[in-house]
Amino acid sequence: MKMTALIPAYEPEPVLLELIGELKAALFDIVVVDDGSGPDYSEIFGKASADAAVLTHEKNLGKGAAIKTGLKYISEHRPEGCTVVTLDADGQHRISDALRVCTDADAHPGALCLGSRSFTGKVPLRSRFGNSLTRRVFKLSTGKYVRDTQTGLRAFSSSLIPFMLSVGGERYEYEMNVLLECAKRNTPIRETDIATVYSDGNACSHFNPLRDSFLIYGEIFKFAASSLTGFLVDYGLYSLLVILTAGLGTASVPISNVTARIVSATVNFTINKKLVFKSDKSAVITGAQYFMLAACILLGNTLLLSWMVNGLGVNRFAGKIVTELTFFTLSWLAQKFIIFRKPAGKEGVH
Repeated sequence: MKMTALIPAYEPEPVLLELIGELKAALFDIVVVDDGSGPDYSEIFGKASADAAVLTHEKNLGKGAAIKTGLKYISEHRPEGCTVVTLDADGQHRISDALRVCTDADAHPGALCLGSRSFTGKVPLRSRFGNSLTRRVFKLSTGKYVRDTQTGLRAFSSSLIPFMLSVGGERYEYEMNVLLECAKRNTPIRETDIATVYSDGNACSHFNPLRDSFLIYGEIFKFAASSLTGFLVDYGLYSLLVILTAGLGTASVPISNVTARIVSATVNFTINKKLVFKSDKSAVITGAQYFMLAACILLGNTLLLSWMVNGLGVNRFAGKIVTELTFFTLSWLAQKFIIFRKPAGKEGVH
């Protein structure tokens, strides 16, 4: 088995040199990407170049960009048929685990093989919470379960490099995007148990909780904001119409709900197409699909709301909130993976 280790590194500690030495002893070919660490780290990378190919970004571009730079180099300078494994530069991946993940990838050349941690013992709170959150977001987004969505120990056949380069994202969001794209394209995702290792509470991590969390969950955040805008338009207009049509009796609720939904759906479609999913697909086609989805949701929404208000006696305003929350997830999944889905290979490298 021909194995190439790819290490994206930003302002690394000397432990990087120990990692490179252990990888060399295990017969790995090694590629390190200096992601704009600057002159203060030139000595470390100079020593690393004795046993590894060291590539350099003049400025910090992000982990995703560093991985892509390394993958381009591997595709051009390393033999076809090798197994590529990415490792973090902080020494928190054991060589024995890297070998096990590579072995799994070699046996399953079409799969992305993850070294997945169990998160037992002394795990920093932000790491435990972050993985728990992304695990749930990934499950919600794809319907697939992955135990460790944030692991940097990943192995795959070099035949998957073109796919890896097509995935969008330059920083920490890239690794989540890879999982999302694998799920979308039905690329198998396999998991191998590895040790959970954190040095000094993961103090050397360059993960920025605010900036990088927004990048990782950005699309869902934007969708939620768009949905909130649509909801405010919908709820505001619905509330006004309920008051104005109170004299119509039981017809007041469905009439008010239908009118409000038509207006808010138009607002929501425009925001989602242009800002959330940034789709360049035909507005006529996506518009038709969207309003078909909206019609189905409207029917279910109206039936559920009318049943709750007129059948169960639920407060008209509380019933509206419960109904909207019920259909939020269904709408996101349909728009993400059907209406505004980007064709395979059209994502591009940002």
